[in-house]
Amino acid sequence: MTAVRVVAFGGGHGLGASLRGLRHAAREMELDITAIVTVGDDGGSSGRLRAERDALLPPGDLRQALAALAADDPARQFTAELLQYRFAGSDALAGHAVGNLLLLGLMEMLGDPVDALDHAAALVGAQGRVLPMARHAVDIEADVIGADPERPGEVVTVRGQHAVAVALGHVEAVRLEPADPPVCEQAIDAIHAADWLIFGPGSWYTSVLPHLLVPRLAEAIITSPARKLVTLNLAADNETLGLSVADHLAALRWYLPGLRADTVLADAKWVGEPEPVHQAAETLGARLVLAPLAVADGSPRHDPESLGVALVPVLGAAR
Repeated sequence: MTAVRVVAFGGGHGLGASLRGLRHAAREMELDITAIVTVGDDGGSSGRLRAERDALLPPGDLRQALAALAADDPARQFTAELLQYRFAGSDALAGHAVGNLLLLGLMEMLGDPVDALDHAAALVGAQGRVLPMARHAVDIEADVIGADPERPGEVVTVRGQHAVAVALGHVEAVRLEPADPPVCEQAIDAIHAADWLIFGPGSWYTSVLPHLLVPRLAEAIITSPARKLVTLNLAADNETLGLSVADHLAALRWYLPGLRADTVLADAKWVGEPEPVHQAAETLGARLVLAPLAVADGSPRHDPESLGVALVPVLGAAR
């Protein structure tokens, strides 16, 4: 039986949770996993490398996806831990992750971000492929009401992924600069060949929605014959305060009006009143699936094993 081809979109910890869940699901069924990663990060180590080295791509989210897909054997896991290791202190290396520097070096040596990512994937024995959303870095810009405490009712334009992620107020609109960045052709091919496309969990405006703002990616998503799954977050973060769970689904349609989905996966405990979410899922053409997805300590974090268990029957429907 052929593998189920899955493409997961996102960035940061949210995409890492999705990929680890898929890794657990892969113990029960054969999966061919591709991660398509946002490339707008301008904070921390990635931001410094963009500013100081004119990095082709911000490496942080790409590094986290590689670590999430690392093979289970001790040697590969140690390599993944090394990629995630962050230098302490107050010198020029302080705050940089080893994997960020490695990816930057590979991109400079090889001259091609996909070749660099494939090489790094081999180092950790990645159980899937990591691809960038675009072939060079983009900037995220948002119109936010209430971002300026001195002008609480006015719309303020906030620039940069980090600034948008921590901005106070309500996000009215988000966009990319440039608006039509050069896409990764391998990402387009993966979308068209996929059985399932997975959106979320993750920071909605800065990790999930950016993929829908790249014109060629959006077109590929709409025309792909793949089934589509939305995994909802467990709790609101800074950029989505005041946004209901149903509003998260409405935002997908707002930024990509032709988007249809098949399944919305949510945690029964964290979703709140399910009926509005059920109705919002129906507007996407999707059914709502409720399952225990959170870690046992009660914090709003996805448990990879629980997520994997919930994904198996959903992804099996592609067969």
